[in-house]
Amino acid sequence: MQDQLADYLHFLRVERGLVTNSIKSYQQDLTEFCQYLTTQKIADLQTVDRYVILNYLQFLDEGGKSRNTIIHAVSSLRKFFQYLAQMHQVDSDPMLKIDTPKRAQHLPQVLSAKEVENLLAVPKVDTPLGLRDRALLEVMYATGLRVSETINLKLDDLHLDLGLIQTIGKGDKERIIPIGDVAIDFLERYLKTARPKLASPKRRNPYIFLNNHGGQLTRQGVWKNLKAQVKAAGIEKNVTPHTLRHSFATHILENGADLRVVQELMGHADISTTQIYTHITKKRLAEVYNKYHPRA
Repeated sequence: MQDQLADYLHFLRVERGLVTNSIKSYQQDLTEFCQYLTTQKIADLQTVDRYVILNYLQFLDEGGKSRNTIIHAVSSLRKFFQYLAQMHQVDSDPMLKIDTPKRAQHLPQVLSAKEVENLLAVPKVDTPLGLRDRALLEVMYATGLRVSETINLKLDDLHLDLGLIQTIGKGDKERIIPIGDVAIDFLERYLKTARPKLASPKRRNPYIFLNNHGGQLTRQGVWKNLKAQVKAAGIEKNVTPHTLRHSFATHILENGADLRVVQELMGHADISTTQIYTHITKKRLAEVYNKYHPRA
């Protein structure tokens, strides 16, 4: 099984050209499935039928996995067994008679404009790392970039004289995003005064956001710093780097942006993904109405 899994991941990388994060996601789902098969004394994928799959999905459900996690696992298994069938490594595809569970509907966490202001004010901009963190938060909120897109920004991706940033998103799709004056100001201050102090004199690093060793800032580094910044800002919500992305989309919709424009800015392939933010704005409108209308 491990050899078949390794061959499939190689196929995704070389033939499909998937990005590293997508491959890691498939690898995690399929590794957990293979581990489950081992506990069930199943050593050959040829013997896996729909009942094994159904038992595994029940195992995930009883183990407390979320609906969306199980949906992702089904998708990973469906594509894996399609590959195995095409390569004639299994006689039949057990996923053909497995329905995909319906996705759980939940609204993403969003910060208010005031909470965003409080969060942005936390980093101490008189230090190199503080100015870096302020610039990073400003860029993420001003552009709606994913955390992976933000840390992978390179110096050549900036076109600040035009008020634009260039990025590579999911599926290696390039998009050009406008960036506001406030974010540009902090970014230019960081590049001029703080980044040279963080950069290693021995080697040139093309990435914009650096850690205190002069290397590329990581996703884990952003998450760790943000957790401390949220606490310092007195925000009690469960905030992740993606919360800034959700807040970006919600706030520009609330201020009259067209849904198609938001789709383009967010890099969503399907506008149905963007439509979740219209539900958020309607929910917040109802909350404001209930709070302030005398007859509510």
